[in-house]
Amino acid sequence: MPHEKDVVTSIMKDTRIAVLTYVDEQGRLVSMPMATQEFDDPGVVHFITEAVADKMSAIEATPQVNVAYSSDDGWVSLSGTARRNDDRSLLEQLWGPANAAFMPGGPEDPNSTVLTVTAETASYWESPGKAALVVEMAKGVVGDHKAKPGDSGTISL
Repeated sequence: MPHEKDVVTSIMKDTRIAVLTYVDEQGRLVSMPMATQEFDDPGVVHFITEAVADKMSAIEATPQVNVAYSSDDGWVSLSGTARRNDDRSLLEQLWGPANAAFMPGGPEDPNSTVLTVTAETASYWESPGKAALVVEMAKGVVGDHKAKPGDSGTISL
């Protein structure tokens, strides 16, 4: 599992914008882009967001979420739960210039908060690189066997 966790971590850190999916108050799946923040453990990730937002009230009611990451190295799908995190020191630590473009109030604004996702599992697909992927796809098209585009799996976090 150490190699798998390293693969998951690498893909997540290489992804600038992740996609958060949650269940809205009408029971529909809703996805939105969220900026990837620095993290130590891929099982606990944070996003800066507005405290007063439709997604926050929906997540409070139904905390199960998915966060998808995609980079040249592969793809990761985190499944877990989310919660509002009012740790002001964490917010200040995570805050960067890009956040000000979307949230002009700054980290001092009471409407600025952290959304913390605690993952239970991470499904991943490790890309073998573009050249190897093209070769595998060609083998699958002209041969009688299925292409093997890279390692994949699911790990508990």
